[in-house]
Amino acid sequence: MSVLVALGLFLVGAALAVWATERLLEGLVRLATALRLSAFAVGAVLSGFEAENIAVGLAAGGNKAAALALGTVFGGAIFLVCVALGLGALLFPLDVQLPRSFLLVFAASPVVAGLALLGPVTPRWSGAILLMAFGCAIVYLIRASRDRQFLRSHEVDEAQEEQHSLGAAIALTVAGIAVVSVGGELVAQGASRIVDTLHVPALLMGMVVTPAIIELEEVIRQAVPAKEGRPDVSAGNLVGTLLYFVLFNLGLIALLTPVRVDPLVREFDWPFLIAVTWLATLFLWRGRVGRGAGVILLAAYGTYILAHVLVR
Repeated sequence: MSVLVALGLFLVGAALAVWATERLLEGLVRLATALRLSAFAVGAVLSGFEAENIAVGLAAGGNKAAALALGTVFGGAIFLVCVALGLGALLFPLDVQLPRSFLLVFAASPVVAGLALLGPVTPRWSGAILLMAFGCAIVYLIRASRDRQFLRSHEVDEAQEEQHSLGAAIALTVAGIAVVSVGGELVAQGASRIVDTLHVPALLMGMVVTPAIIELEEVIRQAVPAKEGRPDVSAGNLVGTLLYFVLFNLGLIALLTPVRVDPLVREFDWPFLIAVTWLATLFLWRGRVGRGAGVILLAAYGTYILAHVLVR
């Protein structure tokens, strides 16, 4: 396949994902209003869920491709925090006041993920603990965010005054998630074929290239809600997706398809994820992730790539 065809797939997928994310945003706001939940909570539970990441991680684990399996977790999470949040903030600064307890859950989740890295192979018991931790975290976020408002605006007040059908809200949300997944798949296929055509070194595929390709649409999921005046949905997507990556996805991999732990993951990728997550937590603690913060996060990701090139 030529580079032009691959680029076409990439661009069509990106356009489709942008359009679908706007529909998803509308569905999430309606669903939150109908259920009397915060859009943050609905965004964390629904928008944060990524079937393609789970599928790739489990398939890689089943095929003993440890670097790829763990890459969907740690590489994907680092891409989420550094690139999705960083580039999203660079385009549309994120202004949102989250409860401190939510930020502590966000900051603690990658630390807990280290349980799966304690041995030469991810222990099954760690998978069970991570899945239980994920369930507790999600239930807490939903309960604690009920009837809480993280953003006050004319648009939010109008949304609360309108009567939304629960069925229509669910249908719009599900349709948005489905079409975003299709767009994301086209983006991933186009990008992966561009990578193959241009012969990107195989050493970068596991922890850097493949997770970045899989999670490209996360930039859209972060930027579009902020652009549309719903930074609470962007924040919910960020927190929820990180929880899915490091607790749910990693928990499933450890429990169902244990994989070998490369020392580099334990000694570099995991600590790096903790560092950038805590940095993002600091920005969110202040109530704003501005363009300067976006530049810092993107520079951190550049450092991460460079380190993998030099170490490998």
